[in-house]
Amino acid sequence: MTAINSESTMPNDLAIKVRNMTFELDKILATDWADNDPFLTAFFNAMSISFPSGERNFIDSVRTYEDRITDPKLASEVKDFYQQEAIHSREHRKYNRLLCQKRGYDLATLERVFLNRLKSTKKSSRFTPRVNLAATVSAEHFTATFGQNLLEGRLIKSMPQPIAELWQWHSLEELEHKSVAFDIYHQIGGSYEMRARVMRLTVFVLFKDTFSVAAKMLHHDKQLWKWKTFKSFSKFLFSKDGFIRAHIPAYKAFFQQDFHPWDIDNRSLLKSWQDQYTA
Repeated sequence: MTAINSESTMPNDLAIKVRNMTFELDKILATDWADNDPFLTAFFNAMSISFPSGERNFIDSVRTYEDRITDPKLASEVKDFYQQEAIHSREHRKYNRLLCQKRGYDLATLERVFLNRLKSTKKSSRFTPRVNLAATVSAEHFTATFGQNLLEGRLIKSMPQPIAELWQWHSLEELEHKSVAFDIYHQIGGSYEMRARVMRLTVFVLFKDTFSVAAKMLHHDKQLWKWKTFKSFSKFLFSKDGFIRAHIPAYKAFFQQDFHPWDIDNRSLLKSWQDQYTA
């Protein structure tokens, strides 16, 4: 396992690259763009709804401890992390507004699920800046694992351009900065016990809220109670390349006491996608 210290643990042959991307999604978001499947499309669209508020909170949780970072390399990675997450938020805000215009969803109603969760969590007396950073560490591990599986062709088989490029770009950058919040958490003395406890809660909440928003979309589209929706839901979760089997190894690894994100060595995958964007 990778030794934990107070410096950046990103491999020296990798770097975080800030890409100021933009996407023209006007035509595609009116369709069931994910495998021509209403459930898969709703699930990914629900994830997009979660990103602006979630990534804003990720930035805030790290910024709380920015003045305690002593390693120049890690400090530089933090700045790049902020920029990547800010551009993700910008593009997903555009995505979400356009999605709701095209399909007739109420954006405020969908966003409220995630905003209310953040609001209620922050009211708790047990919600401290360190807990918030542990939640970011957990969510960043989840999004990096999700991104790796998407880039490897699991979860979804067919995405048209340009929406495929948006999800691939986002996944690539989640892999690039996957250790930043983790390294800061250890620099401030974050405990294994808190990290493990918060991860269990974070995964439960992410699943619950994302599926809740997806269900609202499916209900609006009159697809919620159809047999094919249930079949797609089951396949997505339980098939060989489905969500649970694809995520279990990384989820279990997170609960090893000496775990570090780069113990999951996906540098080859990461570099191949970096090369594509360079080209």
